[in-house]
Amino acid sequence: MTLLEPPPELQSKPRAVTYAIGGAMFVTLIVFYFAFRYFPEKRAAEAFMNAVVAGDMPKAYELWQPSSSYKMQDFLADWGMDGYYGPVKSYKIVHASALKDSNGVILVIAVSPFSPFPQETDAEKNRRTRFVNIFVKTDDKSLSFPPEY
Repeated sequence: MTLLEPPPELQSKPRAVTYAIGGAMFVTLIVFYFAFRYFPEKRAAEAFMNAVVAGDMPKAYELWQPSSSYKMQDFLADWGMDGYYGPVKSYKIVHASALKDSNGVILVIAVSPFSPFPQETDAEKNRRTRFVNIFVKTDDKSLSFPPEY
């Protein structure tokens, strides 16, 4: 190598590939975070709703983990066959969100008296679909109706 010869060029291809892989991994992590951030709370709500759909009200009441003021009669008035939300034959979790500085997650669940859950195009059956907000505490996965905020 002489003084007038340019230095050999370094290949920038490995650096570009490294940056592309790092960027793809970062985007993948962000997508997984938003897809699974409320996964444990959704699982608790699914276990509860599966018990309600199966008609196993004692198990559903146990999963609800009610306070001492919410008796089984009150629970059946809400979720039983003749209750406000009943009969529940199918459900779908529509939305999940957490309020700032909250100790739980609010799930919006669509409950239907039809099995399977009606298609969006079936207006007659969708007319009887109800939406219920359920609050799931993150520490013990107990369920309740959301507090007023």
